[in-house]
Amino acid sequence: MPDDSFSSSSSLAASTSNSVDEYSRSSMAAKTSAASSSSSDWRYAVFLSLRGEDRGNNFISRLYKALDQKGIGTFMDDKKLRTGEEISPTVVTAIRRSRCSIIVLSENYASSKWCLEELVEILQCRRTKNQKVVPIFYNVDPSHVRNQTGSLEKPWLNMKRI
Repeated sequence: MPDDSFSSSSSLAASTSNSVDEYSRSSMAAKTSAASSSSSDWRYAVFLSLRGEDRGNNFISRLYKALDQKGIGTFMDDKKLRTGEEISPTVVTAIRRSRCSIIVLSENYASSKWCLEELVEILQCRRTKNQKVVPIFYNVDPSHVRNQTGSLEKPWLNMKRI
């Protein structure tokens, strides 16, 4: 039986890339509202938020490549954080200076303190700068994220204790 994950990850990556490309073009043409930053504040079109251990999978590679091939400036942190380290000021600045954030919500995303810190910053930018946020549910049921159940229940409970 053929493996459809290769073709489905390619088409999802291409579809996401096309959606971000359309958003980038429309937001460049739109007037900036008073609540958002001026165009000179934007450094990246996309901030890619993902669990570090997911970085090597085909979907992430294809998504990043598709965005790059379309000329969409994308920030993806390539440094591995060690236990006890906080997200770097470079990452926080990249989030704040991106027009759009793509959050790749995988089974392990919520178990990462750094992913959750990125998520908080991304959502703050969504509120204060009208930053577009695009969630991708990668091998995760969206209802498990919404309801914090299934494989995501334990990480969310642990986060609430902090």
